[in-house]
Amino acid sequence: MTASEQQILNLLGLARRARQITAGEGLVLKSIRSHQAKLVFLAADAGHSTVKQFINKCNYYEIPLICRFNKAELSQAIGQARTVVAVEQAGFAKRMIELSNDAEETTK
Repeated sequence: MTASEQQILNLLGLARRARQITAGEGLVLKSIRSHQAKLVFLAADAGHSTVKQFINKCNYYEIPLICRFNKAELSQAIGQARTVVAVEQAGFAKRMIELSNDAEETTK
């Protein structure tokens, strides 16, 4: 795991403590539909139907989606077992997207 990826997970934990995330499939879908979600994390090892559903929803509502982490990494970052997490605070989301872009550039 790169330093940027670790920073993203650390920020995700911080956002959880600040109560700026929504976790769980039903709640995240509701957050996406109401345009509260600014960024969605989907576990890379999620089920096929879950992946398809969230990719379609995020594309339709134009919400960034990150599928870089597995269930264990996401769950450890937020302190509860979840496959899908939505960040609802724009500042956290913006920084996580920047770090994600940095991580992609270093892995190329």
